[in-house]
Amino acid sequence: MKQFALIGAAGYIAPRHMKAIKETGNNLTAALDPNDSVGIIDSYFPEAHFFTEFERFDRHIDKLRRESGDCGVDYVSICSPNYLHDSHMRFALRSGADAICEKPIVLNPWNIDGLLEIERDTGRKVNTILQLRVHPAIIALREKIRKAASSQKYEVDLTYITSRGNWYLQSWKGDEKKSGGIATNIGVHFYDMLHFLFGELQDNQVYLREETRAAGFLEYQNARVRWFLSCDFNDIPTSVKEQGQRTFRSITVDGEEIEFSGGFTDLHTRSYEEILAGRGYGLEENRVAIETVATIRNAPLKAAGAQAHPFIECRS
Repeated sequence: MKQFALIGAAGYIAPRHMKAIKETGNNLTAALDPNDSVGIIDSYFPEAHFFTEFERFDRHIDKLRRESGDCGVDYVSICSPNYLHDSHMRFALRSGADAICEKPIVLNPWNIDGLLEIERDTGRKVNTILQLRVHPAIIALREKIRKAASSQKYEVDLTYITSRGNWYLQSWKGDEKKSGGIATNIGVHFYDMLHFLFGELQDNQVYLREETRAAGFLEYQNARVRWFLSCDFNDIPTSVKEQGQRTFRSITVDGEEIEFSGGFTDLHTRSYEEILAGRGYGLEENRVAIETVATIRNAPLKAAGAQAHPFIECRS
């Protein structure tokens, strides 16, 4: 049984990590969050030590390490706000533990280089949650693309609208310096998926970049992708709203819809299984996606032409 610590226990994604730790037969020994609304811990690990101050959490982890003579904690799961991921991964490695970090692993590509140095210095490893890489539908599509070996590039439309209330822009997620902006915060795992499916990124154009919406065009070795992201309920198609839904997710490849709506709640457990088996995705596997979102955040906007996602015109 492996011993885990968790940073960011009050966050939205933390329960999926607690569930994954539990379902893989391991134990959460300590958790940290400045917010004490963490009653969810009782559903998984009621005996876990909980801290609201990093200094006390740090001292506890260090004490466990010294008492064990090796590393008292095997893994530190990181579910903190995006801009803190880099610091918390460094803490994990220097504490003698491996890290399991939520997306986006970092906000900028050069942060990956610094973490690689600390991996070499400590002999520990950063593992990341690239959950779509373990989704059965995406794995099947990747195999289909590889076997087809077509000389023609696939034409892909990616549309992801996940409604957020007024709280969103008032939280750290609405602060680009902390979240990286909408493409980084809600889109990074889709850009990783596109790279995973279609190979090397060759072009990255940005047509729309707002607090709650972004859109552009990506060209990969094997695909041309029009994409649109939003967390504005008004962008959801009327037919979807009428069904009482607040999320719209669509990926089409050459006009054919790729169905991968199901199974999302189990992907963290699957990711943990792979990590514990020594097959986790590390720092370098994240580089292309992080470079992609960094460009989307900083690149000059271009005029939307024939390559633009249709939602840009009808939703602007």
